[in-house]
Amino acid sequence: MRIGELAQRAGTSTRSLRYYEAQGLLQARRAANGHREYDERDLRLVQEIRSLLEIGFALEETRPFVECLRAGNKAGDVCPASIEVYRKKLAELDAGISRLNEIRDRLAAQLEAVAERKRPCSH
Repeated sequence: MRIGELAQRAGTSTRSLRYYEAQGLLQARRAANGHREYDERDLRLVQEIRSLLEIGFALEETRPFVECLRAGNKAGDVCPASIEVYRKKLAELDAGISRLNEIRDRLAAQLEAVAERKRPCSH
């Protein structure tokens, strides 16, 4: 399939596909006329990339999943490097949630302190 069809089937743009190629995540084959050609395996790689991007992974973080699929695995998350990325991402999310909870608690305390003072605004 050509780049336009791959983009349509994967739900992305040709520009994104070219960017994935420039980053080494996607490898196009060239037809005699110079057009990029892709197959179902490429579609699967792009779907994996898009799926991970949609849940907050950075493009570079998708690399182990892509490499796992290229190695012939049916899923991109069965390889040790992919599992390690999952662990790192989960730790990042846990740290972010913890930080947000701290901020929420501080804000709630501020609001409670304001309510206890019960001073009307002088505007």
